[in-house]
Amino acid sequence: MKRRRLITPSERSKLDPFVVATGDASPRDQRDLMERPFFSLAKAKRVTPILYKSGDVQVEVFAVPEHGMANIWDADVLIWAASQIVEAENIGLKTSRFLRFTPYQLLTAVGRDTGAREYKLLKGALARLQSTSIRTTIRHGEHWRRHQFSWINEWEECATRDGRTEGMEFVLPDWFYRGVVDRSLVLAIDPAYFRLTGGIERWLYRVARKHAGRQPRGWLFEIPHLHEKSGSLSRVSDFAFDLRRIVQRQPLPGYRLQIERDGQRELLRILPGNLSTAPVDKAVEPLGTSGATTIGISGAALSGFRAHGSQLSLWPETAIPGLNLESNRESNFLIDGGGKNLAHPPSTPHRSAASDQPAQLRFPRRTGGAR
Repeated sequence: MKRRRLITPSERSKLDPFVVATGDASPRDQRDLMERPFFSLAKAKRVTPILYKSGDVQVEVFAVPEHGMANIWDADVLIWAASQIVEAENIGLKTSRFLRFTPYQLLTAVGRDTGAREYKLLKGALARLQSTSIRTTIRHGEHWRRHQFSWINEWEECATRDGRTEGMEFVLPDWFYRGVVDRSLVLAIDPAYFRLTGGIERWLYRVARKHAGRQPRGWLFEIPHLHEKSGSLSRVSDFAFDLRRIVQRQPLPGYRLQIERDGQRELLRILPGNLSTAPVDKAVEPLGTSGATTIGISGAALSGFRAHGSQLSLWPETAIPGLNLESNRESNFLIDGGGKNLAHPPSTPHRSAASDQPAQLRFPRRTGGAR
């Protein structure tokens, strides 16, 4: 008797597609990803796991040898996805974890060229995002639990017979999507972020945006503490040297950096400058290589939206979700007006958002293609 092989249906068949069309969307980042070690900061392929623990917060990231670990340039895909979801919901459209889009939309929004090489690199980024496995206890809720997921559950390329890419689809993990539709877990970032060329400085900007925000008092970190939070494979001394060079160049948009010393301790002070981001003031409803050239013209943030069907909101529009203060407790110091170190961070973290117009794009459903 022959055994019947069970075929697991695609997750996309259970989700309404969120079709990204044309229009502008200010870039947003997800708080939990902004200052913990979720991505490789190196140019070279990384297969060494990231194992991070601070209190009851654990982050474990694992890579497969074939593709290596997703790096901080690959994370631009997630920033872009978060931006589209927040922007669409802000203008009253329903979204989904299942996104349909054209590579041109994504590449131009995150400051990359749009030639054949960049399309190929984008597919490499999607492969790393899908093959990288994450385990974390962040947002474990009332009952302690550990989530395990990949940055992208599945993806597909829609191409013509001559190999020309017409569109792409991917499905985001529920853990990431819920962190985007929760307005307290999203921050607007400066579009100039995409022009930062170093892995450490990209990561450092996200740390600065998460902790310093627009607070005049800024934040102060011990260098070894920052090294641990980065997940870098370099020695602490080499990491400190890289930070000193970044301080000399001052490349972070909207922030000033200073190296200070307290006896034998070396500290990095992060102070806000003129920021071009704005606070998010509306909840979102749910339904979706340091320096390495991975996916890839900055400043032209193209986006827009159309979704089919709807799903339930996580909370009423009038509800204010709980603030995400968990990671602030891990930080070293908050600087008060007189330059003194305070034991605790402020009780209200910064929030952010923006708005734009929707547009329509007709994107027929296709099957098959590369995954």
